[in-house]
Amino acid sequence: MFYYIADYLQRCCDVPGAGVFQYISFRTAAAVIVSLLISLVFGTKWIKYLNKKQVGETIRDLGLEGQLAKQGTPTMGGLIILASILIPTLLFAKLDNIYILLMIFTTVWLGSVGFLDDYIKVFRKNKNGLSGKYKILAQVILGIVVGATMYLSNSVVLREKLPPSGPSIEQHVSGSDLSSKFKSEGIKSTKTTIPFVKDNEFDYAVLLKWLGPDYEKYAYLIFIPLVIFIIAAVSNGANLTDGMDGLATGTSAIIGATLGLLAWVSGNIVFADYLNIMYLPNTGELTIFIGSFVGGCIGFLWYNSYPAQVFMGDTGSLALGGSIAVFAIIIRKELLIPILCGIFLMESLSVILQVSYFKITKRRFGAGRRIFKMSPLHHHFQVLGYPEPKIVQRFMIVGIILAVITIITLKLR
Repeated sequence: MFYYIADYLQRCCDVPGAGVFQYISFRTAAAVIVSLLISLVFGTKWIKYLNKKQVGETIRDLGLEGQLAKQGTPTMGGLIILASILIPTLLFAKLDNIYILLMIFTTVWLGSVGFLDDYIKVFRKNKNGLSGKYKILAQVILGIVVGATMYLSNSVVLREKLPPSGPSIEQHVSGSDLSSKFKSEGIKSTKTTIPFVKDNEFDYAVLLKWLGPDYEKYAYLIFIPLVIFIIAAVSNGANLTDGMDGLATGTSAIIGATLGLLAWVSGNIVFADYLNIMYLPNTGELTIFIGSFVGGCIGFLWYNSYPAQVFMGDTGSLALGGSIAVFAIIIRKELLIPILCGIFLMESLSVILQVSYFKITKRRFGAGRRIFKMSPLHHHFQVLGYPEPKIVQRFMIVGIILAVITIITLKLR
């Protein structure tokens, strides 16, 4: 909103300073600050309201140290995160940008699903919450909307690099000169980035080459199911990670900051040329959204760090995971998710392996056996006797290492 007001004031009245809103860097910084302020101010009032209404978490006794002390801690704190993401985005981003609209829809959609789940648990006193099949259905619907929009919208394009035409091409230094190194018009494509590989672009449509010369027309048969899978995997992974004070929040902030950097360089023609990566016009605007995302996570961490004053609930965890997934898909970096979201991946795999191994051994030996002391993985270390704050801090250190590895894939090929 402020972008359009400032643009009008600059054009009509030549108001000094209005032009600063043209810069993505300024609007991103403003979004981070406003997001932090919203989470800190609104967070205090919301927690007081939840305490007054006795909207507390019901803790299932698993015999873990300090677990019962969390009984009654307010939940549904994810609304603090949602407000901290959406309000600054609406204030500072270009709302006609297709990528911003997709991110807003993702946040609202999965935030609403998570809110409904928390509402059923807290107010209806149904500890099972929203049925798992409805959560999956919501994720499938989101995947179809995001996949179809990216596949069909004429606003979602990439500009391919032209092959070198001679020595003079190395002399280009300005943005306008660099433009001549890319095709003048954006193209529709289902290409993505493969990490650690030179000339690291892969088109999903190639997997359907066996269909004949018109195989590219059917790329949606691969692309949309893949989008659905990624959204479901990452949002559920974030949900599983949300089992210790500050763990999902801190990890999401690290992932968000990394994705923001990737979006910024992908949407900037100078850095796209220098790093020899895909140039994705208009994706730079996404840094405003991700700035709000990171600010919201850090602000919420103020209350969610050990010992937590509030839990985010599914309202926050589903929205955070889904936003990360859709953001990565939009900037064509979804194949980096196993590295960048390695914490989410480990948590999810620990549950899958634990359940699968238990069922297999039960059929074979008559009694189920376990790989881990308890799953998800963070509870395994808790059973081993590690204090909760130490586990969270070490997981976040691992998250930072994975983020650094993700960033260096831009040059390490």
